[in-house]
Amino acid sequence: MRKSFRVKKEKEFQNVFHTGSSKANRQFVVYVLPKEGQSHFRVGISVGKKIGNAVMRNAVKRKIRQGLLELKPEIKPGIDFIIIARQPTTHLTTEEIKKNLLHVLKLAQVI
Repeated sequence: MRKSFRVKKEKEFQNVFHTGSSKANRQFVVYVLPKEGQSHFRVGISVGKKIGNAVMRNAVKRKIRQGLLELKPEIKPGIDFIIIARQPTTHLTTEEIKKNLLHVLKLAQVI
């Protein structure tokens, strides 16, 4: 995903955490914050150290990004959201991650 589609700064992450709403399933937690006047969505991905070593965390992030890329046309514009991966994601395939992302994003009304 291009830089314009990412939440990168710590201040922006904290703003979404503190003022946004959250929804979760067994694999992911999603924090959502509507942003007026923004022409597209922005996403931040967080994978904690409990998931595994750096290789494992980066693999999970790549799978999440791929799932988001495939779901991109369905995601509403004008929102910032943060996806936090939970422990079971390490054993999931890319297709399973996409299915779980679709579920949690529907719960959070992002799709």
